[in-house]
Amino acid sequence: MKEIGQQLKSARENMGVSIEEVAEDLKVKPTQVENIEAGNSNAFDDVFNLKYFIRDYAKYLGLNKEDLVDEFNEFLFDYTSRLSLDDIKAATKNKKEHGIKSPYTAKKRSKFPWIAVVVYGFIIILISAIVYFVLNININDDNFEEGTVVSDSK
Repeated sequence: MKEIGQQLKSARENMGVSIEEVAEDLKVKPTQVENIEAGNSNAFDDVFNLKYFIRDYAKYLGLNKEDLVDEFNEFLFDYTSRLSLDDIKAATKNKKEHGIKSPYTAKKRSKFPWIAVVVYGFIIILISAIVYFVLNININDDNFEEGTVVSDSK
């Protein structure tokens, strides 16, 4: 991570851009720019936001953003592969105790509730039945000519 930060810092200094200018242009805090340039990934709560910040910062500086994102992914893989199973269990337990849910593991609620599906289905069936009966009555009415007497003779 320090190598990524050094690349970003070196590119920024070569361009003659201050940390404050970067922060203002990227709409982040100057401390975030300083932390990324120092390679301090622990200062960021969310690694996904950190990844996108690296991407945006690299693009801002005219660097190859894909290369830096790939380098960050390698760093992240190396970091997470060194975590022990006990650390993972402790973090999972801590999340459950504090009610923290990951957007990737939490059950997602349907954007379209099932009750609406049932109601809309019922409405469609009802409208279809009404249309069917109206058309059926019109067809039966067209079969009779004016002046025809219908008798019930058996």
